[in-house]
Amino acid sequence: MQMSNDHRPSSLKEKKRVEELGGYFEDGYLNGELAVTRALGDRFMKSPTGNKSKSPLIAEPEMTQMMLTNDDEFMIIGCDGIWDVMSNEEAVGLVRRQLIQHNDPQRCATELINQALRLQTSDNLTAIVVCFTSHIEPPKPWRPKHRCRESAQ
Repeated sequence: MQMSNDHRPSSLKEKKRVEELGGYFEDGYLNGELAVTRALGDRFMKSPTGNKSKSPLIAEPEMTQMMLTNDDEFMIIGCDGIWDVMSNEEAVGLVRRQLIQHNDPQRCATELINQALRLQTSDNLTAIVVCFTSHIEPPKPWRPKHRCRESAQ
């Protein structure tokens, strides 16, 4: 399950927020500089401390609260360098396969970064894998509920 939305100019909600604060988009970049609308760092684009005007670039995270269930295995936290080249499904599949093999979330995060590099990401990379269970079980093989007998003639 996707826990957050991309904070990009393509998000209508983010676009509206940025434009209300006097920001603009040029070639898909916030103020012609950044591909994201929320970020840690990039201080040169933020209002100086004590300045009453708000910057269109903010570090305020989007918060989502969910109750975990027994079906929740892990969470992937990654920056746009990961998500630019991998879908959520691809990243989850990679992490799940790795956890079944070695059950090491740190190695899974490293493998996510390595895969993004193989896919030629052009951005910086950060990945964290948080496990909610102590061991990921391999999926059970699918079997049909009813078997049909072949008739011999």
